[in-house]
Amino acid sequence: MLFSSHLPRWLQVLLTEKFFNACITHEDAKKNEKNIYCLDCCISICSNCLYPHSSHRLLQIRRYVYHDVIRLDDATKLMDCAFLQPYITNSAKVIFINQRPQTRQFRGSGNFCSTCDRSLQDSYLFCSLSCKVNYLLRTDDGVSKFLFECNFLPLPEAGSEDGLVTPDSVLEPSGSTKTSSGSGACGEVSLNSTATTEIVRKKRSSLKACRPTCPPTVSEVSVSLMNRRKKTPQRAPLY
Repeated sequence: MLFSSHLPRWLQVLLTEKFFNACITHEDAKKNEKNIYCLDCCISICSNCLYPHSSHRLLQIRRYVYHDVIRLDDATKLMDCAFLQPYITNSAKVIFINQRPQTRQFRGSGNFCSTCDRSLQDSYLFCSLSCKVNYLLRTDDGVSKFLFECNFLPLPEAGSEDGLVTPDSVLEPSGSTKTSSGSGACGEVSLNSTATTEIVRKKRSSLKACRPTCPPTVSEVSVSLMNRRKKTPQRAPLY
């Protein structure tokens, strides 16, 4: 990511901080992963560190396909998220904080991220928050018009979460140049799309059609050997 003094401190740290490491202060406590970001102190904390930060602006960090994401609803309180492609996980829209490494570079026809050339759906220009920030740093407008003033940002209430850490899954099919295996409503990407379900159903049907209705024939010698194994072991006669 491009480093710039024009970025506010909280955004600069958010884009460079390492989350989900064990909290050193509470290393013996349960749920000690640092998955909360305090915008006022510009540090990552765990759920056991919340008391001193109870009146601060707090951002919940989540994991999606091994990378850090934040909920789109939270992000829109802090910044303009236009043209940032959201993804759907556990029924929640999320955006990636940083760009993800690509296994191979492929530039075919279609729509691509303006910063890292990752494949996107047609209506989007950026695959992550850092990609949009990098793009704005290269323009005359900068990031000042991109950020909103937010004085209150609490964590979600207990019991209202739809899953803090998502199951490990694959966002992009191996060898595919598309962003995901299917599309959800309003252009967002969803792993549980109808198209994906239909593909799985067709594959299962083809497997059933190819499956033989009866097992292959076995020679009489093999059957005899199998039956002998089930009975009392027989010794060879002594001469």
